[in-house]
Amino acid sequence: MKRQLQPHQIITQSLTGPFQKTIWKPFVKAVDTYALIAPGDRIAVCVSGGKDSMLLAKLMQQLQRVRQNDFTLEFLTMDPGYDPAHTQQLLDNAALLGIPVQVFETNILRIVNKQAQHPCFLCARMRRGHLYAKAQALGCNKIALGHHFNDVIETTLMGMLYGGQIQAMLPRRRSDNYDGMELIRPLYCVHEEDILAWRDANALHFLQCACRFTSRSQEDAAYSRRARVKALIAHLKTESPEVERSIFHSIHTVQLDSMPGYKSRGIAHSFLERLE
Repeated sequence: MKRQLQPHQIITQSLTGPFQKTIWKPFVKAVDTYALIAPGDRIAVCVSGGKDSMLLAKLMQQLQRVRQNDFTLEFLTMDPGYDPAHTQQLLDNAALLGIPVQVFETNILRIVNKQAQHPCFLCARMRRGHLYAKAQALGCNKIALGHHFNDVIETTLMGMLYGGQIQAMLPRRRSDNYDGMELIRPLYCVHEEDILAWRDANALHFLQCACRFTSRSQEDAAYSRRARVKALIAHLKTESPEVERSIFHSIHTVQLDSMPGYKSRGIAHSFLERLE
């Protein structure tokens, strides 16, 4: 008699089955290309409850299995002061997917509500700080976040169009404030449309955003700018299907010799230095 698979096993199989080409292989490519994981690593996978972090958790679990446990995983969920119903939905989804999350509570939303005109920026900084601190306390040397391919190219364009700078989102970086800690982004090469397809194919329902500031943030400049950049890329893609890959490729092939100016390690440089 054939053994009936559990839901989390079916979902895991989908990653190396129908979504092997669009999700699993790009994920492994990012891990290997950018040297995101080394033997002996203890990695805190940060699970917010959305589609990206939930997928990341499943992929990291599967990678640990196929690479014979040469690294250790912790699954961290930070509750910044959500409504209990939101936290319960996250826990229910984690149980469905077989992800053993550890929840720790903070009062970030209460602090942000009192002090911030632009809550999303402050909240993001505080959340990351709490995640680093908790991960370090657990003996981890890395945290893994769920930023994907589209986050990378959108952030690149936002910097150019609104920030007056050419700056990319790195797949891996050292923490400025927590010694020995690094941040990695294993979904760096995974497209958002493929994440959505995986979610829908498995009939999964994740948190959109459990933050009470969402409606306010939709009026914030940063939120509307990202939405406009996303729409711009979608429009350009109708005319040039490769536009997303071109943007992504551009941050890997920067020609510094053609730039009149650039910064490295916080120090500004001019093309005139090369003419002296």
